[in-house]
Amino acid sequence: MFEYHGWITLRSTAEAVDDDPPLRLDEIQDLLDGLTGHGLVDLRPVNGAYHVHLGGFPNHRGTFGADILDLFTRIGQLAPGSYGLLYVHDDEDPGHELAFRVFRLARATVTEHADRLLSPVIPTLEDEDLG
Repeated sequence: MFEYHGWITLRSTAEAVDDDPPLRLDEIQDLLDGLTGHGLVDLRPVNGAYHVHLGGFPNHRGTFGADILDLFTRIGQLAPGSYGLLYVHDDEDPGHELAFRVFRLARATVTEHADRLLSPVIPTLEDEDLG
């Protein structure tokens, strides 16, 4: 199982004010359109700022897991002032099968961080299988 939940606040640059310079929304929407069918993918304005929300729960990571991480990297390239978080739990990832990982987008750079809020999955979220 591959669980992911994320959000990005879109900003064209770290200095951007009132959409100046303008966001490359068509290109960002094209990236999101490539991820349809696997869960929630949403781009919308809220209170004058654009945001991306995504989440899903496919049976396996497959190539889709890499596509989700690549999305954060590519949005950072198109809108380097953007920032956001992506929480991932992949129970087939050796060494991480019992933990969430957090990917942070800030200033066009995606970095990986250990999660301390939902991990370890057992016993934080689930009971140990004693059967």
